[in-house]
Amino acid sequence: MAPSCRGNPEIAVLLPCYNEAATIGSVVRGFRATLPEAAIHVYDNNSTDGTALQAMLAGAHVVRERRQGKGHVVRRMFADIEADIYIIADGDGTYAPSDAEELVRTLLTERADMVVGTRRGVHADAGRQGHALGNRLFNLLYRTIFGPDFTDIFSGYRAFSRRFVKSFPAVSGGFEIETEMSVHASRLKLPVSELELDYGRRPEGSHSKLSTFRDGGKILWMFAMLMKETRPFAFFSAISAAFMLASLGFMTPVLAEYFETGLVSRMPTWVLSMALMMISFMLFTAGVILDSVARARAEQLRIHYMSLVTASAAKLPDRQPAPAPRAGRGKADAA
Repeated sequence: MAPSCRGNPEIAVLLPCYNEAATIGSVVRGFRATLPEAAIHVYDNNSTDGTALQAMLAGAHVVRERRQGKGHVVRRMFADIEADIYIIADGDGTYAPSDAEELVRTLLTERADMVVGTRRGVHADAGRQGHALGNRLFNLLYRTIFGPDFTDIFSGYRAFSRRFVKSFPAVSGGFEIETEMSVHASRLKLPVSELELDYGRRPEGSHSKLSTFRDGGKILWMFAMLMKETRPFAFFSAISAAFMLASLGFMTPVLAEYFETGLVSRMPTWVLSMALMMISFMLFTAGVILDSVARARAEQLRIHYMSLVTASAAKLPDRQPAPAPRAGRGKADAA
């Protein structure tokens, strides 16, 4: 399916699923009712409860992705599906399909590349208190490191333009994929918007796949890796400062003794402090060099992003062919 260049934009609804048989049917039907012109794609991630069957019965296109993890599913979806506008949501029924129309409208009217459906009241009702606390801490950490573009980086309900989807590298394997999406937008300074939406509860019989500590650790590791790739100067400078402080801590008593007695009795401590100082200088130098590399990579990504067609092209009127010259005008014009 090639993206539309004229007429109405083509919309694709993407639903990554793992063991969501209890809810996926109603979710697909809800999107079909809200966006009857959209193609609905369900990517089944090794479910064992009949999720794929329920999705097919509801009228969705179903594909199986064998690599376990939401990040692998999203990467496959973005690579496989061609459209002008993409909407991604979870198959657990916590996001209302009726809000999809407002996401699309916001994407088009604000000419954004990503609209995030922020979850109203998620901090007070996230299923478990550990999840609510983690949401607050990680959102604060994101704004500190990458900027104030987003208030809910873990929302799974988003709308994208074609050029966002086709320029997004998607290297994550699990639930940290939402964080990577947000960093991609902040890194390239893409036009984004947020839309506050209601966030529902899972119905009885449907269970969350998230683990507070395991997935929290993965997200924290992803924060560190993304900071290393997108802000290497700040990343390596922070580590360099830690080594510098350690070096000064070991060095100070040795220097104090030397100025008092003229002797260095703790030679191993002095050697260790100098080694830490050299490591600090090397890390700082690496940060300076890698910062230039990161800027060049960001420029290349930006150029690729700018070369892609957006959904706004679908709203342009057809060009009318130029009128043919009348017979006999050629000689008159030549005269």
